[in-house]
Amino acid sequence: MSTVNLAALLLLGLLLVMPQQSMQASLIDPIAEIERSNCKIAHLRLGLVFTSDNNERALQDSGLYSPDSEDSSVDIAGRRFHSGTLNGSSIVYVKTGSHSVNMATTLQILLARFSIHGVIYFGNAGSLDKKTMVPGDVSVPQAVAFTGVWNWKKFRSEKGKLVFGDFNYPENGENLLGTVEYEKIKMFSPSEAPKEVFWLPITKSWYNAATESLKDMKLRKCYSDECLPGKPKVVFGSKSSTSDFYVRNKAYGDFLNDNFDAKTADTASASVALTSLSNEKLFVVFQGVSNVAGETSSNSRVSYLASYNAFLAATKFINSIPTPRLACE
Repeated sequence: MSTVNLAALLLLGLLLVMPQQSMQASLIDPIAEIERSNCKIAHLRLGLVFTSDNNERALQDSGLYSPDSEDSSVDIAGRRFHSGTLNGSSIVYVKTGSHSVNMATTLQILLARFSIHGVIYFGNAGSLDKKTMVPGDVSVPQAVAFTGVWNWKKFRSEKGKLVFGDFNYPENGENLLGTVEYEKIKMFSPSEAPKEVFWLPITKSWYNAATESLKDMKLRKCYSDECLPGKPKVVFGSKSSTSDFYVRNKAYGDFLNDNFDAKTADTASASVALTSLSNEKLFVVFQGVSNVAGETSSNSRVSYLASYNAFLAATKFINSIPTPRLACE
């Protein structure tokens, strides 16, 4: 073979290799890079999720969160995921945005792209029973449900759990909306056949760990110049309602309490539960009570205090549980 032909073959080989190398470089996974760069931590992380700016401000104001590095966040599908430590525990946290669809979508991305041992949700909720919980308290529910999924019945049907005429204002009466009956949701998981459920149970081991670690917890009573009228407390074992609307109507709040024994209402907890159960992940929920259904909405300082107390409860729980070791290459 001549020197000219050999040189031509070498040049062709270089041209074929260079695009492959360039393509490989462009396919570097930033999440995998975060995991590899933090492999010295050598264990799975906990996923911390919440919905609002208020929740994130509580985390940042606490001074308990430290990012892994100056470049320890990554954007995926419009969401920003942050890796770091919370008072020494390794976490990935993300602000999901409000309502169930945003929570479910963001949490599924978190579980698919990161090595997550379990999920902790903290956020705000409304009380449906002020004898049980008032603003500033923290609820650790034992089960949550989607109560905004209804099956509409024919007008004047005698069937149905919710009669809209009962909520006419200023007086009850007939309503052309008729009646509806709550509908179960279908839950999927890798190891079981799909099944219809209504109540979604919090992971028992984590619920028990929360009751143990938080049983003597002292919550914050004041923020700025705003103080709660009573001593805030942690309430265990209740049930919680999730829907894509805020429950401000007292009659509807009473309906949820009377018919389902739901003590709180929010827009995210059941999405956390369903997504975690579908991925067979451990999970727990901490709700800071910021208002009572049917009463004047709390001001921004009380709402922030509720967020902060829920965050404190979540942090104490996170610091109380071990996380499994991660096999590092």
